[in-house]
Amino acid sequence: MADEDELDRLLDKLTLRTKVRLLTGATTWRTAAERDVELGELVLSDGPAGVRGEGWDERRTSVLLPSASALAATWDEQLIEELGGLLASEARRKNVDVVLAPNLNLHRTPLAGRHFECFSEDPVLTGRIGAALIRGIQAHGVAATAKHFVANDAETERLTVDVRIDERTLREVHLAPFEAAVAAGVRLVMAGYNQVNGATMTAHELLTAPLKSEWGFDGVVVSDWGAVRGTHDTARAGLDLEMPGPAGEWGELMVRAVEAGEVEESAVDDKVLRLLRLAAWAGALGRPRRRGRPHLRPRQARALAGGPSRPEPSCWPTGACSPWTSHG
Repeated sequence: MADEDELDRLLDKLTLRTKVRLLTGATTWRTAAERDVELGELVLSDGPAGVRGEGWDERRTSVLLPSASALAATWDEQLIEELGGLLASEARRKNVDVVLAPNLNLHRTPLAGRHFECFSEDPVLTGRIGAALIRGIQAHGVAATAKHFVANDAETERLTVDVRIDERTLREVHLAPFEAAVAAGVRLVMAGYNQVNGATMTAHELLTAPLKSEWGFDGVVVSDWGAVRGTHDTARAGLDLEMPGPAGEWGELMVRAVEAGEVEESAVDDKVLRLLRLAAWAGALGRPRRRGRPHLRPRQARALAGGPSRPEPSCWPTGACSPWTSHG
């Protein structure tokens, strides 16, 4: 993996137009490559219950995990790490570098149609189980993505809703699982479609503080697909990668904004450095391209997804001998 000095040297070789090009996806599921710095493309894929890959072909099957709600109900961090490893193995099988999981939003209402992707209504349980899945995925060189930052917890008007939250609730409930993900070393955070207190999340100050400045997140903030709705506000914010591509709100519009002094080039540089850092970690920077192979055979993957037989602690469900407990 390249050190920070090497990444700075590579950045210096890029023109403004090239740097900006790297910040928008090359396709629906791939980032852009750049031969001058030996940067390969990164392949991203959904999702929380299984790695689909780039296509929507039922003949190319994937191992399907139990729903995230069922996984959280196990309260078994070791098992969840193992299942994260299974997702990483599936990602390797499909040549995927970044898995768009886990979903760290909360069960705020039983009517939310995507709650099968979410762990629970409890921020502590969600944070602990999400961190375990992240560790399991990333232990095998596949990047995990904590999504959807933040408070994108319901399906009704999920693309436009403005969620009004007081500071304490935001910190102690909605942001807490993401803080746990950052502490676990997650490589990407996905900014959601929604607004929080009047500002859209792809342009929100929360992407800078607390995410980057307070928690020390040094990875990539990627947009949810199609969530970037403007150029200047998102370019100035902590968003680093617009997906999908190649068309979008950045591109030539961002180049012009930088040239006009409306967006600082240093902001662009920070975004590119984060992308280079991710690529170096994932083996997509430098030659030859280093992409690992699946560490689980199909039979092992199916057995793990089906739930290995484990002795149940005699103290369950009281948690008296559990390494951690939750109340209320």
